[in-house]
This record gives sequence, structure tokens and C-alpha cells, in this order.
Amino acid sequence: MPLPILASLVSNYYPQSYITHISVSIISILAVRTYALGRSTNRERDLHGRVILLTGAFSPLGSTLLEALARRGAHVIALTHHPVDAPEVKLIIEALRETTKNEKIYAEHCDTLSLSSTRAFCTQFLTGKEHRLDAIILAHEYSHIGPFLGYISKDAREKYERERTLSSDCTFLMSTLLLPTLLVAPPERDIRIITLVNPFYAAAIPHFPQPPYNENSQLLREGYRALKTTILTRHLQRVFDALPQAPAPNPDTATAAAASTKAQKSNIVAVSVSPGFSRPDVIAPILRADFKREDFSVWGMLIYIILLPILFIIAKSPSHAIQSVLHALFLPTPFKFASMTPKGSDPQSSSSSSATITSEDPEEILKPGALYSDCSVVKINLPNRAPLPESELSGADVQKAGDAGAKEKDKDKEKADVDVDMDVKDDGEYGGEALGRFVWEEYEKSLKTGEAALKEKDGGSDGSGGGNDNDNNNSNKTGSSVGSSPRKVDKKKD
Repeated sequence: MPLPILASLVSNYYPQSYITHISVSIISILAVRTYALGRSTNRERDLHGRVILLTGAFSPLGSTLLEALARRGAHVIALTHHPVDAPEVKLIIEALRETTKNEKIYAEHCDTLSLSSTRAFCTQFLTGKEHRLDAIILAHEYSHIGPFLGYISKDAREKYERERTLSSDCTFLMSTLLLPTLLVAPPERDIRIITLVNPFYAAAIPHFPQPPYNENSQLLREGYRALKTTILTRHLQRVFDALPQAPAPNPDTATAAAASTKAQKSNIVAVSVSPGFSRPDVIAPILRADFKREDFSVWGMLIYIILLPILFIIAKSPSHAIQSVLHALFLPTPFKFASMTPKGSDPQSSSSSSATITSEDPEEILKPGALYSDCSVVKINLPNRAPLPESELSGADVQKAGDAGAKEKDKDKEKADVDVDMDVKDDGEYGGEALGRFVWEEYEKSLKTGEAALKEKDGGSDGSGGGNDNDNNNSNKTGSSVGSSPRKVDKKKD
């Protein structure tokens, strides 16, 4: 009965002469939607026993990513600017534990728009009993800041720029403060730092590293922030590869490989990921349709609803946006791939056998320091910046982080060793080492300025705890909520 009715409706409302046009239109729409969604990862990875730190965990994309990690058995520490006992946080955590059958999902308080809150969390984490980390996913910079439509006052522009600066500074601060626990980890452990960036990074390429010439353009501002974070991540990988690293032991050989003085790539991989244009994380804030933000507009919500059929075709849902993040998390790293030697093989012929295996069965390997989008590497052509004077060379914070895991014997000798060991090579990618160092120094200056302003605001306090940089009055929440949830780690798997 339904089939004859359907056939009569088609014949009455869609004449035979329009069948071709309708078919072509449907196929075109499906093709555009398939292209807009991008690739989905074809990789999978067992995350049981892995400890993953996730910022921006309760945004639309962050919550979707949190569920994907929980379903794969990961031990997830989800950071939120809300108190950990807030009803919305407790409800999401309990629901995820119930649906994924994974009890190792915890929420911790850390406001990524507050330098003091970020520093307090990192300090609490490093001084805790368990501080293992297998991956750090910094997703808080992905959400768009600043609408494209409507009048934006000067105060609003300054507020948006302050949010961008604090968000980027917290990324830099967290990455450097957590380095000690990463650098003292066993050399065979696979550690990844994944930073999510806004998809407008391409808008800042022509004039980078110059700041956006148009102060009113939120697109250029967002693009500048995203590209700056991408270059920072690339330079961080250069620093990791330059640090002295003990090679991973080979369980199939009895040779003293650990005593080798030959330089080896780091087991820590830092990459950037652009998830693309997500409807709730990027499009909604652009149109002022995000009801959680102060600049929410009813007219923006109406425009968003009207455009929703088109946005459904050309924009991504959070479940599709996280595919590139999962791809960067699942791909084998060069360090892990190089350490795999077939059992029973001769150590002297390991290089030739590895080359044979690679040529016969090529496998995609995660490219350290690269920018990933749609599950593939994005090439960015930036002119190499002229070499800077040696007096401007930086990297002291990284060296301090690397030396935190060992006992301090002689500071002068330690500094001399740094000059010998820290040989950051210029690979020419993403503007080269000089541009990466320049961006690193810009982050250091911005961080010092922000902390100085915080000290002045707090009346000369050290800024390491309490206080909030964005006037959210969360200073009394930081000390009570950080570390309030247990963090037992399964040590069976590295």
C-alpha cells in the first residue's frame, strides 16, 4: 500500500521530464556534503591504560571527543572552567561512565582563560602522586571568538582580543609547565601533544608574522591566533628533537643500545590539528547563535536556523570534526615505527629489513610538528625569516623543564651543557627555525606581560594561585577543585 501511494506522489509532483534534473541535484548535494565532511580516519588504537589530558572537554567538539576516548578505554582527565561539582559537569561525567562502561573519566578544574588557574592546575598535577601522561589534547583554542556579523564596539573587540591572548598564553604555559613529567617518562613511551586550531589559519599566511592590518576583522584575528599556535607547535617539536634523549631499549637484542651516544628523535610528538568548520563550535559563534556566550543574539539564532539546511551540507558536525584529531592520535609515530624490529632478526640487518618492510607494506606515519586537516598533512608556505641575533635566542624555559627531572649539580656547568646539546636544526618548514623561535619569544613576552598585570592586580602576589585573569571570580574555586578526583593509573601498558 505505501509503495503505490509513493509512486503516485512521485508521478504527480515530479513529472518524468524532471527526473534527470532531480537526480543530478541530489547527486550534486551528496557530493558537496561528502567533500565538505572530509576524510574519516581509517585507523584504530587501543587506549586502555593510556592517560589523556583534555582541555575544552565540555565544548560541543570536546564532549564528542571525550566520549570517543572513553569508548576506547582511555583514562581521561577532562578540564573545565566550571567547578567539578557543578551539576552539568557531574551529569556529563556520570552519563559517560554509564554509557561507555569506563569509570576512569574524571573532571578537574582549570580555567584556560586564566593564567593563575592554569599554573595552579599544572603545579598540583606535577606534585601529585600520579603524573603519568600519554597524550595532551589542547582543544580550548578551537572554538571561534568574535562574530562576523553586526556592529562590534571597541570594548567588545578588546574583550575578544583579551580572550584570544589568554587562551593562547595558557596553551603555551601548560605545554611548558607539563614538560617535566613528559621528559622524565620512559623513552619507549609514546607521548603526543595535539593542539587544535581554528580553520581560519590560512587568512593570516600572506602577512605573517605581522599582526592583522585590519583591527576590525575578526577573521584575520582568528587566523593569526591559529597560525601562531601552529608555528609554536612546530617549533616545540624541533626543541623535542634537539633535546638529548636515551634510545628506547630493544627487547629482542642483548646489545647495550641504551648506552649509545648517537642522537635519536624524541618519543614526544607535537602536532596541530584543524578539525574544520564545525557548526556549533565555529559557525554558531560567528553568527552570534551560541547562547552560552555573552554576545548571543536572537537575530543571529534566527539566521542560524534559517541557514541550517545549507550548513548541514557544507559544515561538519562534532562527530565528523573529531576525525582528524583521532587520526593524529591513532597513527604510529616515527619513533615507535623505527623501534619495531621483527623478532629473531639480526640487529645488524635491522635497518635493511625495516627498509624492506616499509617498501613492501608502506604505512602512514604521523609527521612530527605538522598541521593535520581532513586526516592529512597541510603544507604551509611561509617565507623563512632572517636569522635573529644570538642575544635573542630563547629556550631557557624548555631547558629548565628538561632539567627538572634530574638533580641539579652545578648550574654553570648545566648551562654550558645546554649550549652544546641544544642544537635546534632548521628544517625550513612553516617559516623555519628563526620564525619558530620568534613566535616562541612572542609567547614568552606575552606571558610575562600577563603575569605582571596579574601581580599588579593582586597587589604584588606571585600569581601562582588564586586570582583570575578574565574577571570571572573563580580564584576560590581553583584550590578546592584541582586534584579533587582520584587519578589511579594502570601501569600495565606503556
